[in-house]
Amino acid sequence: MSAFPTFPRGLTAPILTPFEDEGPVSHGRYVEHARRLLDGGCVALVPFGTTGEALSVGIDERTAALEALVDGGVDPSLLMPGTGLTNVPDTVHLTRHAVGAGCAATLVLPPFYLKDPSDQGLVDHLEAVIAGVDDDRLRIVLYHIPQVAGVGWPVDVARRLHEAHPDTVVGIKDSSGDWDNTAAFFGIDGLAVWPGSEGWLLDGLTAGGPGCISATANVNASAIAHVVTLHLADHHDEADVALGVARGWRAGLGEPLVPAMKRLLAQRLDDPPWANVRPPFEVAPA
Repeated sequence: MSAFPTFPRGLTAPILTPFEDEGPVSHGRYVEHARRLLDGGCVALVPFGTTGEALSVGIDERTAALEALVDGGVDPSLLMPGTGLTNVPDTVHLTRHAVGAGCAATLVLPPFYLKDPSDQGLVDHLEAVIAGVDDDRLRIVLYHIPQVAGVGWPVDVARRLHEAHPDTVVGIKDSSGDWDNTAAFFGIDGLAVWPGSEGWLLDGLTAGGPGCISATANVNASAIAHVVTLHLADHHDEADVALGVARGWRAGLGEPLVPAMKRLLAQRLDDPPWANVRPPFEVAPA
């Protein structure tokens, strides 16, 4: 299993999106948080994933925030923004913008409103995106989170897309929480597979994967990154213990996770606007 060619093996954070009290994305806080995560042990960032409230943020807001990160000194080769929407034109727009900004890859959901699409329909959708972007620099990581999106990327579809476009469809983030499903993705030769939680971090690394993409990296990056360090140094017993601690810490955060983490950051940083979320989330109580 080959790892994704740009990122080192390790912890990737789906970065939270901060909002001003008046509602817009807070670019200053966004850049500061990105730098804090990269300095704190993360090897890469995913702007505008589920944790980033992507589907509550407008297309123009997303492109402007990505530009703010790059203009603020965040290396775009360490960025994998979410760009998948329910239609091809908007997905092409966001994906083309990310490629033009120099991002390493884009994280692409399946078209998720119409339920039970055929395998061929999913293939047609992504191939239309690839054709629409029409750029040899394009690298796509599929985003599989069916319990939230209502639609996922089946293993056979991921295999077809990777085999048809091996230099473009290069990976998948599996947030299903089902290790048997994740293991099946690992069976696709040459596809980089990120479990969508630190809970499966060591399993993924042992299987040859690049690491994990963990929401709680936003507030617990150093502890999770330490698990990777221990594993790569062959201190496996210590890594198991450290992962158990990280799992327990996550369990104490509460639900919904995004408002809870934002409230924690607001308290840690003594910066109340960090608690702001967009509907349908509600601000977590202090």
